Amino acid sequence: MVNPDPEIRRLLDLMPASGRMVTKLVSRPEQAAVVDVTFPLPWHRTRPINVNFDLWGQLSRPQRDLMLLRTVAWLTSIRWFQPSIYQGLVLAGVVGTLIELSQGDAIGAVTAGGLTALAGTQIWRGSRSPQLELEADEAALRVAQRRGYTEPEAARHLLDAIEVVAAIERRPGLDFTELLRCQNLRAIAGSSSMGVPDPMRRSLNR
Repeated sequence: MVNPDPEIRRLLDLMPASGRMVTKLVSRPEQAAVVDVTFPLPWHRTRPINVNFDLWGQLSRPQRDLMLLRTVAWLTSIRWFQPSIYQGLVLAGVVGTLIELSQGDAIGAVTAGGLTALAGTQIWRGSRSPQLELEADEAALRVAQRRGYTEPEAARHLLDAIEVVAAIERRPGLDFTELLRCQNLRAIAGSSSMGVPDPMRRSLNR
């Protein structure tokens, strides 16, 4: 069993500065998942990482380190306000909705609101793409190297953490994206010659 307070302090020290600025570690002993995060919406000032520390303590310290770094990497990779067609559509939709509502145009407001919802859905889908999941793993490995791990051992610890968490949560198996991540991590760790090539990543992101 892990004492939440000192573990939270330790994990905060482990995080990159960008993670400490936007994320918040929260003890959630009632949740069934080891770690749980919700998709961060643009008006959320902080992005909570909910941890069941009773279950968290069943991972080794290196596995906990890599699981935390990977979660932070995924959360900080989601940026609503960066130049892209969908971010632009969200902004245009919000502004259009406000204008139409102020003018009393219900049909125009519904249309603009629909545009906002569609663009927001595309951003959400992109955040769950296999390519972004793989990139979050690799970003976590880069931070881990600044914390004293070699890239192969960090990949092994993250790979083990994925498998151990699935067992702790009594899931029947890994999902498709987790299997892809594991294969990529095995290649980085040097235990497999086959990773996930860039053309496959791009095709999975469509």
